[in-house]
Amino acid sequence: MTQGQRRSIDEVTDRTDQIIGATTDALAASAPALADELLAMGEDVLVAWLEAKGQVPTAELSEGFRLLAMHRQAARGNPTFNACRETCREVVFHHNLIRLAPQDAQTPRHIRLGAMVVRHLALFVGGKLQADGLGDFCCSSRPIRQGEATDLKTEAI
Repeated sequence: MTQGQRRSIDEVTDRTDQIIGATTDALAASAPALADELLAMGEDVLVAWLEAKGQVPTAELSEGFRLLAMHRQAARGNPTFNACRETCREVVFHHNLIRLAPQDAQTPRHIRLGAMVVRHLALFVGGKLQADGLGDFCCSSRPIRQGEATDLKTEAI
């Protein structure tokens, strides 16, 4: 990816899957870059949401991070979006944890966990884009799951 190029939600989930499945040595060798990439992918997910809602994503920072400022922007007028507030904060936490101790023996584990959190954010936002009522609680994919279950039942009959 080049600077300024944004990933789609599907590209984010694919990339996080790659990171989760990477070898410990590969993760350790590129820890700082992966920390920055995970943060950037979190931002990409929120940019996708904001643009889909006709908003211009803010360039401002909240607590030093654009991701947190964009979350605040996305939640304004849409209280269900608050469900992923802690997920966004976890993305920042993992970024900081990896950047502050890139040589730590636990860093590959922290990278994988950070990738899982970014993937979670992407799935949540992607789900909300599919079913706007989704998200009273984070991971609340019940409307989507029920639709899939209904489709499966219909196919079985």
